[in-house]
Amino acid sequence: MLAKDVRFPLLFIRLSVALVMAVWVADKFLRPEHTAAVFDYFYFIPGLTPVAAYIIGAVQGIIVLAFLIGWRKRLSYGLVLAMHAVSTLSSFSVYLRPFEDANILFFAAWPMLAAIAALYNLREQDTLLTLKR
Repeated sequence: MLAKDVRFPLLFIRLSVALVMAVWVADKFLRPEHTAAVFDYFYFIPGLTPVAAYIIGAVQGIIVLAFLIGWRKRLSYGLVLAMHAVSTLSSFSVYLRPFEDANILFFAAWPMLAAIAALYNLREQDTLLTLKR
């Protein structure tokens, strides 16, 4: 049985993950050329257009908003977990070269992935500032 105080750490995890994801969403609108470069380099999808970046950003924005407000937790938390897992795993080659450029920053993705996985598993206890059923 979990202590009642677990609600506050879960809220903090949800808010901090939503903040990071919101910056990633904003990047798709503010720098679609960066999104295109990321998709080309990490996902092997060349030629992403600005319109495609905006569509991806809009879909991700809806998912992040659902996650932030705790709407349909199994779905929204699961999608955020999946998005971050794909992002983390697609960067695998960078982990093999940690001391080149700013690659060391990529390692922050692993504890964030663990935090999202924990939040997904404890989603029913994450009740502060969420939509009620």
